[in-house]
Amino acid sequence: MNVKEAVAKAKEYISELFQSEQIENLGLEEVEFDDKENAWFVTIGFSRPWEQAGFAAQAGLTHPRALKVVRISDDGTVTYMKERRRVAA
Repeated sequence: MNVKEAVAKAKEYISELFQSEQIENLGLEEVEFDDKENAWFVTIGFSRPWEQAGFAAQAGLTHPRALKVVRISDDGTVTYMKERRRVAA
């Protein structure tokens, strides 16, 4: 599997998993291949409608985004998805 295939797989996975939440602005944030694990780690960002108009908007966050890391084995199997914690600037 190459990097483009891994990114496409991660986007498809996130789109399907969060379909009922009507996510928006789906996009690639980071991608890394781990030689030791023989796996891709793809970070996908997106926004949810309630984050746009809720607390995040009141707090002055103009583009709140959820960040999810999708681990994909080199054979194309998604093995997990987890929240990527933001690092304070």
